[in-house]
Amino acid sequence: MANKRRFKIEIDGKDYTIIGESSAEHMRAVVHVIQEQLAEVKELMPGISDERAAILLAINAVSDQLKQQEKIDQLQQQLGKTDQEQQ
Repeated sequence: MANKRRFKIEIDGKDYTIIGESSAEHMRAVVHVIQEQLAEVKELMPGISDERAAILLAINAVSDQLKQQEKIDQLQQQLGKTDQEQQ
C-alpha cells in the first residue's frame, strides 16, 4: 500500500490538510505555484471573489494538464512509430 502523508498548508489565508504520496518539497512547490497564480488572478481581476478566483485557477490547471497529456500522447505515438520502423 502506498505511503500516505498529511500536509498542512495555508493558501490565501486559509488552512488546508492535504493527504497524498508526494514529498514535502513537491507540496511546497505546489503551494508556491498556487499562491503565485492566485495572486495573479486577483491582480488582473481586483473585485473577484475567492471562490471565483479558485475556480479560474482550477480551470487553468486542468487546461494545462490536458495540453500536457496531448503532448505526451503525441510523443508516445511518435515513439511507437519509430519502434515499428526499426523492427
